[in-house]
Amino acid sequence: MKQALKFLSLTSLCTTLLFANINDENIIEFEKKRVSQNPNVEVLDVSVNFKKEMPLKNWYGYILDVQAEVKASKDSTKVISVKDIVFSNGKYVSLDLQDIKTGKSLKSLVTPTLSDNYYKKEKLIAGNHNAKNKVVIFSDPLCPFCMDYVPDVINYVNKNNSNIALYYYHFPLLRIHPAAGPLSKIMEVAKHKNIKDLELKVYSIDWDKYFDSKSININKILEAFNKELKTNITLEQLRKANIQKDINMGENVMVQGTPTIFVNGIKDTTREKYKTLGK
Repeated sequence: MKQALKFLSLTSLCTTLLFANINDENIIEFEKKRVSQNPNVEVLDVSVNFKKEMPLKNWYGYILDVQAEVKASKDSTKVISVKDIVFSNGKYVSLDLQDIKTGKSLKSLVTPTLSDNYYKKEKLIAGNHNAKNKVVIFSDPLCPFCMDYVPDVINYVNKNNSNIALYYYHFPLLRIHPAAGPLSKIMEVAKHKNIKDLELKVYSIDWDKYFDSKSININKILEAFNKELKTNITLEQLRKANIQKDINMGENVMVQGTPTIFVNGIKDTTREKYKTLGK
């Protein structure tokens, strides 16, 4: 699966293709042919998830939903669903567009805006649910940058709590921090116990003194949490916790790393725009 994802996101095969005029069906056919270059991948379906005009005349960015059957081993296959980004002006297709001055990819501009489904009251961790300014964070509690960043955002919203609503989604980076999965699930259980300032407390604790971020010892992680937060969460409760919906919500809007923050529905690659709210 990892190889297939890498192929879908990094391959540079067929970076341009001539078209008579811009047509979404042409983009879909291009993607099918491109992905099919991999002999271990059989494309099942490709559809346009999102389309956005770029700050470049006549160019559009596309998010494509790709469903494919991948050869996992000699005798087995698995079906995967991934998203891919391409750009087209109707005459050419490119897998990336970069600003020649800054070197930054325009892929960050293709991220879809958030729907109202991301502003559920149960995901609110600070501020006023009815505020016009909505901030959404996808975060990993063991991500070093998140550990500095998330408390800053929470504290800012608390100081402007009548004007901003802050929503939190679990997005543990399991390949980097396996322990973040269990910790996120424990947080989800604890959330239903109405622990005040839960996220602020979790992000302020030095978990390194209890377990390594690569740990898969759930008992040790749970014991550390119960000790620090003075809770009595059990393994049985933890087994029933589900954070996959949060992860899916992130993947649906192209979240790939943490922290990822959306301000009023728009992904903020600077991560600083929240500071302009409430003033």
